[in-house]
Amino acid sequence: MIDAAVAAVSWEDEAVVYVDQRLLPHELRRAHARNVDEIEAAIRTLAVRGAPCIGVFAAYGIALLRRSIADAGALAEAVARVRSARPTAVNLAWAVDRVLAAADPLAEAQAIADEQRAIDAAIAEHGLALIPKGARILTHCNTGPLATAGGGTALGIVLHAQRAGKCPRVYVDETRPLLQGARLTYWELRRAGVDAVLQVDAAAAVAMAERAIDLVVVGADRIARNGDTANKIGTYGLAILAAYHGIPFYVAAPLSTFDFAAESGAHIPIEERSAGEVREVAGVAIAPSDAAVFNPAFDVTPARLIAAFVTERGIVTPPYPNALTALAPL
Repeated sequence: MIDAAVAAVSWEDEAVVYVDQRLLPHELRRAHARNVDEIEAAIRTLAVRGAPCIGVFAAYGIALLRRSIADAGALAEAVARVRSARPTAVNLAWAVDRVLAAADPLAEAQAIADEQRAIDAAIAEHGLALIPKGARILTHCNTGPLATAGGGTALGIVLHAQRAGKCPRVYVDETRPLLQGARLTYWELRRAGVDAVLQVDAAAAVAMAERAIDLVVVGADRIARNGDTANKIGTYGLAILAAYHGIPFYVAAPLSTFDFAAESGAHIPIEERSAGEVREVAGVAIAPSDAAVFNPAFDVTPARLIAAFVTERGIVTPPYPNALTALAPL
């Protein structure tokens, strides 16, 4: 079930309409992208974020560009800008290529959006089996409807568990440096009536040791053929902590997030973002303005730390990569 009041991405009157996720939880505002500058900026600045959501947004964006730019050279340049706006999320290039190849770009973009909603529902249904009644769940970053333009992946499973009467309690990492957990995940959970506890990222180990965490479930931005998974920075550390504490660590993602051309995590490009995202919080300086900063947006969790992947086709367990390769399109 998707909250119609919070449609992350839609098509209206020759524009791509999206929730500006930078403003939440304080303001729910819809913005319009009508040209390549606005499409690229929305992706690059994380006004639109979450790998599946980026894919849906990019699909509509490319449809708009194909309808509005007649010159082939200008169109190619605009498409290249959109494609390169975020290098790690594989859904972006996948959606761009699919709409480019379609005879009817807008119909193809709408199909991608419709498919994402169906995919999220299937992921939630498969993942429900992993959630015991009254489960204490730890999650990282944001993987709800805002992140997919559908029902959510990892958080979609949690929301489905709530609707099924399993009454989970969710420990939400704030997720530095952009605080998607604090700003978005906690907001989505409370809006859905889920019992949620916000914690600093550094509290994850203590939560696992003292709060009887039953499982960790996260999303992904790109998954290599061997199961190595790129997700928001901090995910790798959580997987190590979960392994130490004997807690299952699950990744929920659609097949469009699997990059079967990438042999391992070493072949996944990792975006490094601006130093200002670490030196400041909400525009307020918290460090010297000249502080040297290391700010990778993602890290790669080795497949050996992942207990299972939850996809629209079901739950995939080791041994990897054979089990994942079987999911690859022909």
